[in-house]
Amino acid sequence: MVDLVFLHAPSVYDFRERATLWGPISDLVPSTPVFDMYPLGFATMLAHLESAGFDVRIANLAARMVRSERFNPDHFIAGLASRAFGIDLHWLPHAHGALALAERLRVHHPTTPIILGGYSATYFHQELIQYPYVDYVLRGDSTEEPLERLMEHIVAGTEPTDVPNLTWKSSSGDAHVNPITYVPEDLDHLTLDYHPMVRSVVRRIDLANVAPFSHWLEYPIMASLTVKGCTQNCTICGGSAFAGRLMTGRERPAYRSPELLAADVRRMGRLSRAPVFLLGDLRQPGIEYARRFFRAVQGYDGPVIVEFFKPVEPAYAEELAAALPNFIVEFSPESHDAEVRRASGKPYTTEGIEQTIAACLAAGARRFDLFFMIGLSQQTASSALETVDYCRELLAHFDDGRLVPFTSPLAPFLDPGSRAYEQSERYGYIRHATTLEDHRRLLLQPSWKHILSYETRWMDRATLADVTYEAGFRLNRLKREVGLVSAERAQETEQRIAEARALLQEIDRLLATSDSATMDQALKRLKSRIDRANTSTVCDKSELDVDTGLVPFRLINLLRVGLGLEA
Repeated sequence: MVDLVFLHAPSVYDFRERATLWGPISDLVPSTPVFDMYPLGFATMLAHLESAGFDVRIANLAARMVRSERFNPDHFIAGLASRAFGIDLHWLPHAHGALALAERLRVHHPTTPIILGGYSATYFHQELIQYPYVDYVLRGDSTEEPLERLMEHIVAGTEPTDVPNLTWKSSSGDAHVNPITYVPEDLDHLTLDYHPMVRSVVRRIDLANVAPFSHWLEYPIMASLTVKGCTQNCTICGGSAFAGRLMTGRERPAYRSPELLAADVRRMGRLSRAPVFLLGDLRQPGIEYARRFFRAVQGYDGPVIVEFFKPVEPAYAEELAAALPNFIVEFSPESHDAEVRRASGKPYTTEGIEQTIAACLAAGARRFDLFFMIGLSQQTASSALETVDYCRELLAHFDDGRLVPFTSPLAPFLDPGSRAYEQSERYGYIRHATTLEDHRRLLLQPSWKHILSYETRWMDRATLADVTYEAGFRLNRLKREVGLVSAERAQETEQRIAEARALLQEIDRLLATSDSATMDQALKRLKSRIDRANTSTVCDKSELDVDTGLVPFRLINLLRVGLGLEA
């Protein structure tokens, strides 16, 4: 028996039996439409608990369900033996899967405590604790220490009256809310690498369960956390400064020291030649933080993805390139339209965007990914489509193949805690979900258009869906014209967009004309077509991958780390 098993559920637990047109909601993230990527907190919590003497395991049920139709999650759950179970409800699209998983755990293990945590669990903690299969909810963005203290109480069989950040049920079934008092000021106490997880893999011969997402075995990208919290107030972001103060009591960001961050990058690079993704803009704590990191990481030549939250000057791009010669940039201005950007909390100029691209490409960036979004405050249908015209201008100017633009919808839900969610009327959002249960039920709708938890004063749900497909269609054709994607790949994407549009029309017709039983039967007949249209809808997901030209997975290094032969 282990002490704790972390479990990651798919967004909808029984997705393999359902026919849901998920559309492009996950085209620009590594995971599939059922969001089979677990949060980075699994790695830090596992490392923290194991250093305290607990035996911890990770089980990515979602990824295993995606990779194998033969995998039976209920049989797997029934065979677990643990003192406690932990389920992430970090992203709200897991509102169905996380709860269904908790319910099944309670059936198979009726006396084993069940713990939930994550941003969404934090926001809806008082609703969550009312479910009969939820015993504890850990709140906040830093739960390593509170979880250790909770596990001590679980092992001892005592009530966790002194555990910070915890919502819990007493033995009599009464709910209690302990205050959020654990809000660490920095991240230097965390173990932010994959070595403890790798050791767990080798010890248990359990790579399938520990893989962060379903195709990680083919593309083992790794992420390193520079910060918890944020200095920015992007309107749609549940991780903004506004949301942090509201949900987690965080008044200022907590940073990883730049020297430790550099050490994290080097350790990850010994495991894989796929990129290391630095989450967060290195300039948030000030330029000297970035320069300290550059000095500490000097000499590392592996691919590293960096984020920008605002434009950069040429001098900064040159410093970045000198320290990380194999750097890739991700920049998300969201819209070409300055008015829309201002409404989204990004008040920088179009000239700033173009200066940033020029500076990074001149400094030698391996590639520059530019992200736009559909469903923003102040954004009309014509504005969303004009973004593609702007991309044409950019690609005519930056024409060496390193600038890669993307567009995707704000889907499926508004982030709880964001300004768009909390001040929806001010920003022109019309919400269709308020409670956790509302969001859980939306996930059972037959298409992403009907799952959307919002519309705006400028675009209703139908328009949002139509504009998303049209923008994807136009951008795909543009990429083919300029050679960013092959004619064959572009044709495949165009066919998927056409099929998705046709399926959405068919689902709309069924909803308007069929009763529930007839609808279910009709959707089952469409399931094979829907499943084929559900991945790489508005772009091929492989466009996101960085071609290293090398075999990315260093199995020999994995074995050496697992056997304790490499630090």
